[in-house]
Amino acid sequence: MGKASRDKRDVYYRLAKEQVWRSRSAFKLLQLQEEFRFLDGVKAVVDLCAAPGGWSQVLSQHLWLNETTHQPKVKIVSVDVQEMAPHPFLEIVQGDITKINTVKQILEKFNGNRVDCVVCDGAPDVTGNNDMDLCLQEHLLSAAYAITCCILKAGGSFVAKIFRGKNNAVTLNLLRTHFSKVLVAKPRCSRNSSIEAFVVCADFQPRLSEGASVGSFPLRDLDMKFYSSLSARQKTPFVACGKEMYDSDRTYSKQLGTDDYVIRNPAQSPISPPYAESIRVLSNKTVYFSITHGNKGDQESA
Repeated sequence: MGKASRDKRDVYYRLAKEQVWRSRSAFKLLQLQEEFRFLDGVKAVVDLCAAPGGWSQVLSQHLWLNETTHQPKVKIVSVDVQEMAPHPFLEIVQGDITKINTVKQILEKFNGNRVDCVVCDGAPDVTGNNDMDLCLQEHLLSAAYAITCCILKAGGSFVAKIFRGKNNAVTLNLLRTHFSKVLVAKPRCSRNSSIEAFVVCADFQPRLSEGASVGSFPLRDLDMKFYSSLSARQKTPFVACGKEMYDSDRTYSKQLGTDDYVIRNPAQSPISPPYAESIRVLSNKTVYFSITHGNKGDQESA
């Protein structure tokens, strides 16, 4: 599929290039912020699983570009196991969010202080098997939640991707052990065919068991009495946001504005994508196939 056909099929893909966002997922954070305002007043924020950096760009727009000279400077730290292109308003940590060493690197960026907000748009490479994808996403969300409990200050916010499934109640109850407000939201730029949604958690309240140290692993040291008291059937509000924006499942004309439409390249191409090695191997096989079969054909024709 070429650029022109995808630009027509996915309006947010096209708008991301026109507005110079690194990914179309930037609109998800924009619509979540418009609805819930969790970035208002934030001075220190961490973006987990940040590459290629669409959400980090939104954070820099809301925090740095709205900054005045009379307010203390803000700090944004982007974390990802993959290499990420630099940005003037970001500090980048290349590390695995499941490792304690990554927690130490993040805290060093903030001089040992905790942060106001943590966001995570991370997702595994989907397999097409819903049960497998749900399991992988739950593990990723648990890792993001664990690292959040180590770096988030009391009263802070946490926003992360979740795949909707039958076992969401367990994950949502786990989040309620540390957040007094938990809801699930679906931005309009997220396709209806996608099972993704986002948990929006506010008012972080550490609930560690007796003798547990602050910054320890939350799944091991949380207050189990409080966790057991939560009802497994407790309902979680589900909110649709971004109602005034374009519908991600609809096809729009490329002439949205008055100017003539121009096909654009993405704002940031992947630096070292995980599929790069596969492309290299496939390319070598193609060359080998063309050489060997080409020689054979020449011999037969001769």
